[in-house]
Amino acid sequence: MGVVRNLRQVSADDAGIDIAFRADVHAGLAQRQKAIPARWFYDATGSALFEDITALPEYYPTRSETGLLTRHAADIAAAIGPGRAVVELGSGSSTKTPLLLDAIDPAAYVPVDISGDFLRDSALALAARFPAVPIYPVEADFTQRVELPREIWPLPKLGFFPGSTIGNMVARTAIDLLRHWRATLGDGSLMLIGIDRIKDIKVLELAYDDPAGVTAAFNLNLIERINRELGGDMAVENFSHRAVWDDVHARIEMHLVAACDMDFTIDGRAYHMAKGETIHSENSHKYGPRDANLLLRAGGWTPIATWDDADPAFALILAEATEFRSAP
Repeated sequence: MGVVRNLRQVSADDAGIDIAFRADVHAGLAQRQKAIPARWFYDATGSALFEDITALPEYYPTRSETGLLTRHAADIAAAIGPGRAVVELGSGSSTKTPLLLDAIDPAAYVPVDISGDFLRDSALALAARFPAVPIYPVEADFTQRVELPREIWPLPKLGFFPGSTIGNMVARTAIDLLRHWRATLGDGSLMLIGIDRIKDIKVLELAYDDPAGVTAAFNLNLIERINRELGGDMAVENFSHRAVWDDVHARIEMHLVAACDMDFTIDGRAYHMAKGETIHSENSHKYGPRDANLLLRAGGWTPIATWDDADPAFALILAEATEFRSAP
């Protein structure tokens, strides 16, 4: 049945500029600790760089998660059952998706991603590989309200949220997202989610600051995107990439560090950064088993199966939508 018309749910102004991107950049740079949400890494260039990151020997999450999907395909399929519409959050190039679709005999596939170019290319590739599976790509920010294609409304659903992307969010935001998708996917739905485990700090820091500098280029591309899309004049050469472990919050933090005092404008607004000041560009939270289960339960999902024999440590957790209760 192939790919149907791409459903675009991204708002732009008359000049074609993403309204939410502009708002987040200005709001983030006005804070004492400057910060821009990690979802804005993923323009076409950023998405391509991230695919390069996933192939690096230091970047274990993709390798570990792919191994879990491969080794436990039969058990995952038995726990999920056939005939579900798979809704993938932040699908990117959908490199892990074929492993899941091969295993579970889905009724449909709905990739949701903010990068339209990557979304369309990956949907076409999957349509060629799975011609019997209806594919309904949705260009949207999955952290916001997403309207699912009406063709899948009657079907039981499986949310697929790989890559430990949930770790990019602070706990409150992660719980809000899980609750939102609990409501969107509906009663009887399941969620297969990848969650990274806490591990040796050196392993973590190398994964986010590789010797080849690919992650640095990925981080610095955010500056390039601001300049290109918002008329900024930020000097990219005056910024450097930093990745550090924050033990209090159990997360890797990525920052863009100012190498000198600088003044710049974005979209006609003036900003100043002092030498050593940073733009906080990403978090990657890591979870122990109890922490991950608590996070899911707080979001309205009850864990029913876990596969976590990856090395380095990583987990795939299958959870089911549960009714919210106000008392034990």
